[in-house]
Amino acid sequence: MQGVRKKKSLGQRIRLDWKKYWRLYLLFLPVFIYFVVFKYAPMAGLVISFEDYKAAKGILGSKFVGMKHFINFFQDPFFTRLLRNTFTIAISTLLFSFPMPILLALLINELRSRKLSRTVQTISYIPHFISTVVVCGIIHDLVSRTGGVTMILHNVFGMPVTNMLYEPNYFVPIYIASDIWSNIGWNSIVYLSALTAIDQELYEAAVVDGANKWHQIINITIPCLLPTIVIMFILKVGKMFDVGYEKIMLLYTPLTYERADVINTYVYRRGFAENVNFSYSTAVGFFNSVVCFVLVFITNKITQRLDGNSLW
Repeated sequence: MQGVRKKKSLGQRIRLDWKKYWRLYLLFLPVFIYFVVFKYAPMAGLVISFEDYKAAKGILGSKFVGMKHFINFFQDPFFTRLLRNTFTIAISTLLFSFPMPILLALLINELRSRKLSRTVQTISYIPHFISTVVVCGIIHDLVSRTGGVTMILHNVFGMPVTNMLYEPNYFVPIYIASDIWSNIGWNSIVYLSALTAIDQELYEAAVVDGANKWHQIINITIPCLLPTIVIMFILKVGKMFDVGYEKIMLLYTPLTYERADVINTYVYRRGFAENVNFSYSTAVGFFNSVVCFVLVFITNKITQRLDGNSLW
């Protein structure tokens, strides 16, 4: 029949697409190579979580033991404590750290002076670029027996003078407060970018209708910002179990293991520091990744049903 176009084959479509967008594909090539080499290729190493891996024998020569290392982890006497601490720190971070960049972005967006706005942004970004080791050193000094934070809490609230990092009950608040300080400015960049994309005519129409600033934020700013918030929330949930164990390792002590020891820090001690066991640490890391994937999948489905926004 005339007028009916013959459907192009996959190879033809690829060739036409390459001919049209080859410059973009070349720009994407380094990113593609990076993910293949450093993200996907290492997944082949997950097989050692099902083996008694011996470096001398290699992956193919090591003995296959099935779910042995997973079972050992689930039966570990510290498994419940590790799971509880990981959830506590992850959920606390989600509840307290996640909303702060959004609030900061909203406040900066309302500043009339561009000079003041840029100054506030610059000051809030600086902590993100400070090394984790340096940040932990600052925390050690501030919450020691003679530290500034300890003295303020003692003089204002009557808290006993003590090294707060040696007290299990203080560890999570210290971790959350330092996380907010370090990342609030940097994480607000995404939301500030989303705020600049909002059509200003919406605000002008709201003013004509008699809406004050509070009404504009509730009915215009936040709804327009919601898709970005949802995407960032899903990504944050995906990293829940991957808490900042580097900072935890630099802050915790055996006295605070009760509240501070999480899955990743335990894996490091068991797999590398105390007794080298690559198979065990890989099995626990595999378990951690599977849980994160399940959380992302569930969160994505929930947000998709609630407001239609999702990652995929």
